[in-house]
Amino acid sequence: MPPSGQLVTTVDERNDARMHFRTKPSIKATIHKAAVLSGLDDSSFALQAAYRAAVETIAAQEKTHLHPDDHAVFFAALDHAAEPTPALRAALKRSRERT
Repeated sequence: MPPSGQLVTTVDERNDARMHFRTKPSIKATIHKAAVLSGLDDSSFALQAAYRAAVETIAAQEKTHLHPDDHAVFFAALDHAAEPTPALRAALKRSRERT
């Protein structure tokens, strides 16, 4: 992942989508202070922070973390899959007939 200051600039698209939101004055003041300390304007700082959080949230949802014991059981189940039931075979047949 690129450094946090470069996350937004790595997306090669036009900046024509708009986002609007309201916040409390104390939250705005905190964001402004952090933006100044980072050498950014408020919008750039907020956009980078929101984008970074969005990328991290999506990545966390796309990964499955298993405890080592669960990991062993999971892969053992994949290695020794049960035979399909008659109901599963019928469902697969219906699916193949439709597509």
